[in-house]
Amino acid sequence: MALVPIDPQDIAAARALRLEFGRFWSTAPGTPRDIYDRFIAQTPTASEVAAREAVDEAASGWWVEPAQAVPGRALLFIHGGGYGLGHASAYVGLASQLAARTRVPAFVLEYPLAPEAVLPAARDLALRTLAGLAARFGAVAVVGDSAGGGLSLATVLEAARQGIAVSSLVAFSPWTDLSLSGASAQELAVGDPLLDVGYLRASAAAYLGGAPVSDPRGSPLFDADLRRLPPTLVQVGSDEVLRDDSRRLVEAASGAGARVELEEWQGMHHVFQLNTRELASARKALDRAAAFVSRHWNA
Repeated sequence: MALVPIDPQDIAAARALRLEFGRFWSTAPGTPRDIYDRFIAQTPTASEVAAREAVDEAASGWWVEPAQAVPGRALLFIHGGGYGLGHASAYVGLASQLAARTRVPAFVLEYPLAPEAVLPAARDLALRTLAGLAARFGAVAVVGDSAGGGLSLATVLEAARQGIAVSSLVAFSPWTDLSLSGASAQELAVGDPLLDVGYLRASAAAYLGGAPVSDPRGSPLFDADLRRLPPTLVQVGSDEVLRDDSRRLVEAASGAGARVELEEWQGMHHVFQLNTRELASARKALDRAAAFVSRHWNA
């Protein structure tokens, strides 16, 4: 595990962000899904990147395409939101930051949300989408955040069992254990500025639809085939309740023989990579994520 020290200029900025998070979530009007999308959509779209909604394609979503993109390569971005919140359009900004850095188009998948859809609907759609991209492009990498990180892991593991190649995987603060049995789910529950354990338990139950919390399609930490992971980078904040979801996943995958790297960012909150305006750490983390993807196109 690599512990990345906090950038000195981020100390004051991170404090201010925590206050802003509290103000936003306590005062924002609208439905939970509308509020969540507005929160996520604050990440700016990178320059020289165009976004367009996917039309007449096998899966709904948004394409985020940099100018002069490298041919024959693509990113599949699977968004977070506890499986019950979030739409692809809100994540255009974050996906564009990766597309710009890798010079590769990214497809942000619109997958069905819980409780209207339950396991394995989202995983199966992500798998079909990945297979379609793999057939269309020469190489595909997968990126996901939070619940989307867990969904990315579950999708890539099933893809490997079916012989679908993935160049690399990057997971930002992935939710890998829907049972929330990691120690950080208790130890950091008071100080986490974004995640509430009660909300996570309710979200897990809605997504599972009666399946056990240990079902690896929802909790990839418990997948028996972690050795099948492609080169994988996991980035997590030191101050979030899902910190141990990353630590335990990387420990288990490494023990199984997978090539997995963990970066724990000091003083950072859940999916801090969204805050590219405010945090040097967010920009640096995205730089490192893009470099990791770029190193492994032909791995």
